[in-house]
Amino acid sequence: MLASTTVSFALPAMALDDKQKAEFGAFIREYLVANPEVMLEVQEALKAKQAAAAQQVAESAISANKDAIFHSKYDVSLGNPQGDVTIVEFYDYNCGYCKRALPDMQAILDADKNVRFVLKELPILGQESLDAHRVSSAFRKLAPEKYGDFHKALLGGEERATEETAIAVAERLGVKEADIRAQMVDPSQDDEVRQAYTLANALGVTGTPSYVIGNEAIFGAVGADELASKIANMRRCGKTAC
Repeated sequence: MLASTTVSFALPAMALDDKQKAEFGAFIREYLVANPEVMLEVQEALKAKQAAAAQQVAESAISANKDAIFHSKYDVSLGNPQGDVTIVEFYDYNCGYCKRALPDMQAILDADKNVRFVLKELPILGQESLDAHRVSSAFRKLAPEKYGDFHKALLGGEERATEETAIAVAERLGVKEADIRAQMVDPSQDDEVRQAYTLANALGVTGTPSYVIGNEAIFGAVGADELASKIANMRRCGKTAC
């Protein structure tokens, strides 16, 4: 009985002739024109479906790459090195949204002394970003204890980040240009960039800033309050959304 009922509903749709199809199409068009808000609902549903699919991909990537994401030898962390919650931020020194998100990081570190904030450079905005990254990487190896100051100065600066502006910041912090340039030829820098690109691709990161907290990838500058909420959830239930 159930099978026959299913078939009886399917047959009319399958048996529409050209005239019926045209009439049916005209009816749908008339309905959508009269109720355009339906298209907004469809668009929102599509966005939600795509976001859910993207998050599933990110969760799998996080599970498969935990060490490279949270404990890469190429990265520096700020805040509490033994913090109970870790935030990883992918950023580009020439990303305007990253610059505007810099106070978010500082607000979290100021308010929460049990957060570990990992800085993961992802130079995707052209050659100048890549050049600035190479200086940054050299500085990190030469003066890791000053890297937080370097990061804030370069990302927080109004001028475009380039090799020259990055070296100027390094020198203001006491690291000589000659030492920076000697370190920049280290071939391991290529491995560093390659790892960042590989992780970003696996996570579905297409822009900066992007974050990883727990098992969630967060795309875009969502603000300090949103990040703090996810931190609180991690402590409450072990996930960013309880």
